[in-house]
Amino acid sequence: MKQLKWGFIGCGEVTELKSGPAFNSVEGSMIWAVMSRTEHRARSYAERHHVRKWYTDAQKLIDDPDVNAVYVATPPSSHATFAIMAMKAGKPVYVEKPLASNYEDCARINRVSEQTGVPCFVAYYRRYLPYFTKVKSILESGAIGKLQNVQIRFARPPRDCDYAAAADLPWRLQPEIAGGGYFYDLAPHQLDLMQEYFGVIVQADGLCANRGGLYEAEDTVSACFKFESGLVGSGSWCFVGHPSATVDCIEVIGDKGLLTFSVYDYAPIRLVTTEGEQSIAVPNPPYVQLPIIKSVIEDLQGLGICNCTCVSATPVNWVMDRILNKF
Repeated sequence: MKQLKWGFIGCGEVTELKSGPAFNSVEGSMIWAVMSRTEHRARSYAERHHVRKWYTDAQKLIDDPDVNAVYVATPPSSHATFAIMAMKAGKPVYVEKPLASNYEDCARINRVSEQTGVPCFVAYYRRYLPYFTKVKSILESGAIGKLQNVQIRFARPPRDCDYAAAADLPWRLQPEIAGGGYFYDLAPHQLDLMQEYFGVIVQADGLCANRGGLYEAEDTVSACFKFESGLVGSGSWCFVGHPSATVDCIEVIGDKGLLTFSVYDYAPIRLVTTEGEQSIAVPNPPYVQLPIIKSVIEDLQGLGICNCTCVSATPVNWVMDRILNKF
């Protein structure tokens, strides 16, 4: 597949700021069509970004004979539906994270990908960013010795939109659409990186609560987990804290040192060993999904391999569903 003509299902904020421009930035790739249920949004996106076609029906976009690859950029509850539609039409698909709003839907996507032989990739783009590849290289160098424990700490105050009436809450706070609350939206990147660095999580448990009472979804989560290597870790997430408690930190404790980094703030990586302390700043590209999208395109063109597939993404949903006691 030399020339990729992408059809976007969904054209919201993520396609404007993080991913959309990247599809036109890689040789042999272009945005051919976009779809939104709202005609104005689809038409406006197409006009502003010089996209040839726009649709208000996902099936029509998928059936477009010129579209030969599909990007699903809708809320998680519809990921499985659109991904399966695309794969059954023989068209490779790139899906926003998380892969689905629950583990069962991830398994459905995997089965269809296997049955059809059509690849499905997932937008865990942080794996490919220079900041996080630097973290991985430090870990693999043995700088902090044998890994002993890993801890995720994330807290922030409520957003203004969190105080809205139930009918006006953002979709990220509607579990039937998102799979959960902010935990299901933000923890996937953290947990995906953990499994990229340390292997698959084979045990997970958690406790969740609604402490702020602003919405029905969980707003506080505590978890513990164990990797296939035997390494254990824990995580805490709070989305209704005081501003003074704001934190975005992952700590990796070794027997020879400590490594800390952030997932959303991109604070300088901190490495502490007996030789002293280092602060390492690593810039990222302007379109943060560019490295992974380039990898996906090169995979489809037969020029490389992208390992961020539906199979490698599914354990994240399994872990989150275990933590939220969904099964």
